[in-house]
Amino acid sequence: MRYFLRRRIPPFERVLLIESGSRALSENLLRHLCQQYPAMQADLVTCYAGTPEHFPTNGHVYRVGDYAGARARGKLYSELAANGYRIAIVICSGEPIMTKWKCMLAARVPAKLLVLNENGDYFWFDRSNLAIIRELVLIRTGLYGADATRTLLRLAAFPFAFLYLVAYAGTVHLRRRLRSAL
Repeated sequence: MRYFLRRRIPPFERVLLIESGSRALSENLLRHLCQQYPAMQADLVTCYAGTPEHFPTNGHVYRVGDYAGARARGKLYSELAANGYRIAIVICSGEPIMTKWKCMLAARVPAKLLVLNENGDYFWFDRSNLAIIRELVLIRTGLYGADATRTLLRLAAFPFAFLYLVAYAGTVHLRRRLRSAL
């Protein structure tokens, strides 16, 4: 992640698209980007087969299924970091697709981060958008609006429910041992 403290937007020359959401979102985004920036070079990190409809022919596709294991993932992170991307676009839809991958790639690839949500809205991941980033994190974790109270109550009740279940299982197993010993 680069340029977090700066508001300057780098040119759309080398772009990494992290397709961690619906294929329709990335196809729509690529259609607009290819119309606006015809000289753009884009690479894609995806878990899907094939490429999006408007993906540039000069781009490279990285499939996360090809990088199983810590060494292979480390090699991918190093290769992507060395490619000189100016912008990394992450699809942060409400779908649990490539969640760990997009977090690690956003942290390891030195590029300005553009976040695209499920509605097609986008924002730059920099200090000027801290309120939007905070709101997105709260929504995704269930701590926004009426869901916040329910989520916090579940978190507070979890240790007590866990202790109750452990105590119940312990008494059942202790009774069984005492009966079998008689």
